Amino acid sequence: MYRDSLIAPTRLVIFMMLLTLCLLVTQAVAAEKLKVGVVGLTHTHVHWIFESEKRGDFEIVGISESDMDLAKRYAKQHGFSMSKVYPTMDAMLSARKPKAVAAFGNIFEHLQVVQKAAPLGIHVMVEKPLAINMQHASEMANLARKHGIQLLTNYETTWYPTNHKVKSVLSQGEVGELRKVIVRDGHKGPAKLGINKEFLDWLLDPELNGGGAITDFGCYGANLMTWLMDGQVPTHVTAVTQQLQQENNPNVDDDATIILSYPTAQANIQGSWNWPIGRKDMEAYGLNGVLYADNRSQFRKRIAKGYDGFDEEVLQLEERPYPYDDPFSYFKAVINGDIKPDKYALSSLENNLIVMKILDAARESAKTGTQVALKSAN
Repeated sequence: MYRDSLIAPTRLVIFMMLLTLCLLVTQAVAAEKLKVGVVGLTHTHVHWIFESEKRGDFEIVGISESDMDLAKRYAKQHGFSMSKVYPTMDAMLSARKPKAVAAFGNIFEHLQVVQKAAPLGIHVMVEKPLAINMQHASEMANLARKHGIQLLTNYETTWYPTNHKVKSVLSQGEVGELRKVIVRDGHKGPAKLGINKEFLDWLLDPELNGGGAITDFGCYGANLMTWLMDGQVPTHVTAVTQQLQQENNPNVDDDATIILSYPTAQANIQGSWNWPIGRKDMEAYGLNGVLYADNRSQFRKRIAKGYDGFDEEVLQLEERPYPYDDPFSYFKAVINGDIKPDKYALSSLENNLIVMKILDAARESAKTGTQVALKSAN
């Protein structure tokens, strides 16, 4: 009995120690969460960040959106409190003091987001593309560098394991030196997809979006090619745009082809709002074979054999390891210094400044019907 009377208090002490440890761990995890502000809700990619918040890497501490009806709709869908919502970015930043913000408004507003965030030392991630044009992009870059913040651009295709497999195999020389890349990104068009009015209103406005398919989908190929070419700027850009759904897209193009010329390679970038089936894929042709990123997970490698024969390997790839599998986990890791991205990584400022240079040249080429020469300096 005496022995049992000693065991009970000992167990209680151990239990209390474990409980205290659990509380400390929970507090530490909570303290490590990145405090993020969401700027704008009109870009429907915003659903991504609400879903990613469940991973536990960050906490959305504030949201700025002038359209309260839209905010209430999303609050109901995602379960956040309207007490987090402010009518302006200034009010949200002042009240909630996030360490980083993610922009989900129109492309024209990206500059303003950086103008407000950078002087406060707040890091910024924007949805693709970086800016409305090169002038805005340059101003954003200057502010980011002056104030020492991270300024990243998020593309859906950045997180595709297949694209990274293409890059890896090319670097190993398995198909020889790169000669041609074909990138296709598109769908049937935003109007036909039934995109909500708040998104559609600015997506079809050239002043707010910078164009139609040439901007919305042309940026993907420019981003991927700049990465594959390790930041090399194309010598020439040639582009053709068409408007095939005038009734749906009266003020912007809805089909675009952009050709990027390099001294030893060429890229053919196809962006469309006119394809019956949505797709995001890439083909990379080397001297000895071809690599296919058919979608997010299916990768194929063909090694040439004779005239039109080949040996083929087909792989179903798993998701990339944490934190390279999600834009916001990656954003946090970069801010914390856990990751130091390559200079021309897909999300990097350096890469996306070249993307903006390419898009400006593509729009000029399509408008004038001429090939546009580019200088190599960023």
